[in-house]
Amino acid sequence: MKNRLVVTLTTVHGSRQFFLSQLARYALVVFVLLAAVSFFISNPLLLKTSEDLEELAIDHEQLSQDYELMLGSQQLYKSEMDELSDTLNSLMSQKAQLEEENVRMGALNQSLDQSLEGLEQLLGLPVSDTMTEARAEELQVMASKRLYFLHMIPNGMPMQSPRITARFGSRMHPVLKKRHNHNGIDFKASIGTPIYATADAVVEYAGYHKQSGYGKLIILLHNFGFKTYYGHLNRVKVGNREFVRKGQLIGYSGNTGISTGPHLHYEVRHLFTPLDPAPFLAWSMSDFDSLFSKVKDVKWASLKEMYPLNQSRVGQEQPSSQKAISSAVK
Repeated sequence: MKNRLVVTLTTVHGSRQFFLSQLARYALVVFVLLAAVSFFISNPLLLKTSEDLEELAIDHEQLSQDYELMLGSQQLYKSEMDELSDTLNSLMSQKAQLEEENVRMGALNQSLDQSLEGLEQLLGLPVSDTMTEARAEELQVMASKRLYFLHMIPNGMPMQSPRITARFGSRMHPVLKKRHNHNGIDFKASIGTPIYATADAVVEYAGYHKQSGYGKLIILLHNFGFKTYYGHLNRVKVGNREFVRKGQLIGYSGNTGISTGPHLHYEVRHLFTPLDPAPFLAWSMSDFDSLFSKVKDVKWASLKEMYPLNQSRVGQEQPSSQKAISSAVK
């Protein structure tokens, strides 16, 4: 008889024996029953869980899309807000600049009006009650025109702080002791005093001029046929045919030639005619018309036809100085 494992169960009703094979069959039957019950119970639960998971996945995807959409909207909104803020800041800055510009322009306009009033005084004209655009333009044209002629025709002093010792006209020569025509003006000047050109010019002559008696001499040729002579110089700073500008240093005063002491002999000529330098020395921006009425030996009328020498005020009667020049050049 084969070896078999026997299990004996004893109760009040008696004892009963079970073989392992029987227990195995019972256990298998119970397992199958439990498996069947579990399958039929868990399968609907599994299906339900799967459906719930699918719904959760769909909801999650939808939430993700909504979140991305909301995030994109937030970024767009933030970008628009930043752009709006930048625009607002720019507008505020422009507003501040405009306000500052208005203040500056107001001050500039006031300064310009004062400058134009000062320009009228500089030109020797009555001050206008109101400064119009036409008047301002007229003043600019007049000032430019006067500056042009003041650079072209000799004017002003050839040296600083001069003292006149001999004027233009007939006089007794201090060395030759006989009467002669003094063709210029003598200025007392220590040796080495700087001498300046009285208008833009080209150097016609610069050096020692024995025949004239002026010693070291500079002759400048200006526009419209004018010349200036600078005699008895100690030293010459320019050379023949050089161009010089008004106010340029051309030499230093001295005592060369026929002279009784250090001084500058200064002449103004038109072509070959000596002119009294006095009106040219006093000629300036504010006294512009005086030259044309005081210097009679120059035919100013023909010059005025080429370059009108002055302008009357717009809509107003000519000032007396303008009438003087108008009558002088007729």
